[in-house]
Amino acid sequence: MKGVFSAPGDYIHFKSQVPLHKIPIGTKQWRYYDFGPKAVPPLICLPGIAGTADVYYKQIMSLSMKGYRVISVDIPRVWNHHEWIQAFEKFLDVIDVHHIHLYGTSLGGFLAQLFAQHRPRRVRSLILSNTFLETRSFASAMPWAPVVSWTPSFLLKRYVLTGIRDGPHEPFIADSVDFVVSQVETLSRDDLASRLTLNVDAASVGSLLLSDSCITIMDTNDYCATPQQLKDQLSDRYPEARCAHLKSGGDFPFLSRPDEVNLHLQLHLRRVGLEAQPDMVRGIPKDGAGGSHGEEKDGKEDPDDEPKDDEGSSEGQSKENQLCPAPESSESHTSHDQPLSNAHLCLIAPGDTSHLCFLRKQHVIAMEIFFQYTLEIFLRLASLSREVDVHHFIIGQKRRRMV
Repeated sequence: MKGVFSAPGDYIHFKSQVPLHKIPIGTKQWRYYDFGPKAVPPLICLPGIAGTADVYYKQIMSLSMKGYRVISVDIPRVWNHHEWIQAFEKFLDVIDVHHIHLYGTSLGGFLAQLFAQHRPRRVRSLILSNTFLETRSFASAMPWAPVVSWTPSFLLKRYVLTGIRDGPHEPFIADSVDFVVSQVETLSRDDLASRLTLNVDAASVGSLLLSDSCITIMDTNDYCATPQQLKDQLSDRYPEARCAHLKSGGDFPFLSRPDEVNLHLQLHLRRVGLEAQPDMVRGIPKDGAGGSHGEEKDGKEDPDDEPKDDEGSSEGQSKENQLCPAPESSESHTSHDQPLSNAHLCLIAPGDTSHLCFLRKQHVIAMEIFFQYTLEIFLRLASLSREVDVHHFIIGQKRRRMV
């Protein structure tokens, strides 16, 4: 990965025009973008472990201008799949959305299928990309899952990035990797821990009431973190689903191949009967309120892309209500939140795409984390033992003086 990341120009433009919304619902903090005509049933984008709502900015900009409503969300801090289903349903109720089309990649695709299984009346169609049906293989590669919530942030980030291939890439794929790595750096320890927990929590997708004709499977043919065996299981589960194979694109085709992905999304939405409303597109005004849901809310939107640790904070509106791109963060990092450039990343070799090698790398990182925790516990116990010995020595000295 590159040590220095410069935000793409189109992303800076996106941030200056499209408002970021942050709303608390119960104990969950939801962070999302909502853009396009509100009269149109939305396409909701769900990212993977390493993604945020920002990774779909190219889809938001393109599809909203064609008359579609696109909502991109961060996966909130939920710790099991039942909690996810309930939290997502409450989110839809709060933003007054009843029928949805879901586009999910990796973990987001798995969560989209679970929601479609348990809330079939709300889901009209699915677009699934580089995703899976069950979590068993991920759980076996992460034996330290019970202590994930205690693991320091920089180790969690390091573990997440083991699934992203490093090495020579074509420019667009390299740029997509750099962008996602920059987003991982904004995630807090609890964000990462909850997503990793969801990825290994024992669950599998059951039968869906949704017809296969309302499902599109969009995979890349070069490589991705999801093993090919799991992608094949998905295709076997939905034999009548439309398949859209991208020749290349890596783990993040929505960033590296946005034109192809956007075209397949439009074809899917038309095929399932969702018509765009281009006559309702008002363009993107300078105040960033065009067509978004939050313009009628109570000022919950926040154009700045802040780290997720500061969930409760809110920025006031800038002068003349104009939205500005997020500034570079200059805050220092503790040992539990180190910059990724300072962390030693153990990435999969460029020529290795096998499932076994991926699991072996994950297992090595897991063992490193386990040994580090064992060492820390040993050192703490040794330190405590020394303190007790010193205390007893002082008491003995005082008793001898008294005698």
